Amino acid sequence: MSKNAEGHLSRLCIHTITTKPWKLDQAIYKYKKASIGGISVWENYLDGYSLNEAGRLLKDSGLDVVSLVRGGFFTGLDNLSREKAIRKNIGMIEEAAAIGAGLLVLVCGATPGQTLEVSRFQILKGIEAVLPHAEKNGVKLAIEPLHPVYSDIRSAINTIKTANDLAEKFDSLWLGVAVDVYHVWWDPELEKEIFRCGKRGKLFAFHICDWRVPTRDVLNDRELMGRGIINIQQIIDWVKKAGFLGKYEVEIFSNEYWASDLDKFLSDIIESFYKYKIE
Repeated sequence: MSKNAEGHLSRLCIHTITTKPWKLDQAIYKYKKASIGGISVWENYLDGYSLNEAGRLLKDSGLDVVSLVRGGFFTGLDNLSREKAIRKNIGMIEEAAAIGAGLLVLVCGATPGQTLEVSRFQILKGIEAVLPHAEKNGVKLAIEPLHPVYSDIRSAINTIKTANDLAEKFDSLWLGVAVDVYHVWWDPELEKEIFRCGKRGKLFAFHICDWRVPTRDVLNDRELMGRGIINIQQIIDWVKKAGFLGKYEVEIFSNEYWASDLDKFLSDIIESFYKYKIE
């Protein structure tokens, strides 16, 4: 492998959910063997491992542990459920620190039976409650805006502007935004809000995949980069111009790909990634 190829792959990160059937140790082995630079760990992939064991496996691999996914879900109709969510997030911050992940991604939550405005206020109060713990543990928090189709039960934060507005309410270097092209590609204010985010040093994470047409399932039918309709290179150019220097995280939910030959799928991800200009 050429040095240029190695450098390119060093900027690539894979979320464990992308290769869902592989356990954590399998994913670590496969990603490292493929010369991929980073890994983002979904919390359920820690099941069956002690935090010490998971942390050791990740550290020994040499992979950059980009993030732990996914905290948040701060909303609820009663105080008890919201307090439980805060305790859960504090625990996840400690998990992230234990496995060497410098970032916890927040899918902020939404609750049927209350307005989005109420949910957004609850999200603000939830972040306010956990942010001191994040700072203490050296773990950044990234608010991830989700596509409006998920505003029923997954997130009341549906645009990058809304995420930026929320992040800027806190005078903290530990709170920023995660931009996932699947959720924001459609937004006419995307370029402006990416620059706004980068200018303030709050562009913490960048996730890539593609939007299949027609989409058969809005949750589990994401497409491999270059096989859908998102202008991924354009968004990459915007995040680069905004000063983003982190990993490019591939996060693909796909019943089709999960049931396929995962080794080939990983190879296809790498081949697709080579097509993008990231330097």
